[in-house]
Amino acid sequence: MAQGQPITLRLTIDNPLPGMAYSLCNKKNQSVGTKVAGGAALSFDIPVRVAEGGRFLGEFVRTEGPVRRFVYISIGAYAGDPASPCNGRMKINVHDIPAPLVEAAVGGAVLETVLAGRGKTGGPTYATVVKSPWRLV
Repeated sequence: MAQGQPITLRLTIDNPLPGMAYSLCNKKNQSVGTKVAGGAALSFDIPVRVAEGGRFLGEFVRTEGPVRRFVYISIGAYAGDPASPCNGRMKINVHDIPAPLVEAAVGGAVLETVLAGRGKTGGPTYATVVKSPWRLV
């Protein structure tokens, strides 16, 4: 069982808006690891621990109710760029990662999901984002 074990979650933003700042957001709402998008995808690795019942714990894991676990990626001004005309966050659910993948990630593998970097209007994607299925990398 993976309980108590550390694993790494990788959030990859496909087609981010060039010149836009992106960062992880910790539980204190602080931007961590800000990156400015260029022409390629951006990835953020998040260390988490697996708790009883397959729940995730860590500096970046947020809770909502007894089951839901998620992480935020801050964008624009929220990511530390005060000159940005954009400010918001992506909300990425992690409570729905299948248990067999979590077990397989113990020991150093990384679990990755790919996020759409742009919304329907061409600007950054905000709110709860649709992601690709999690996979081992």
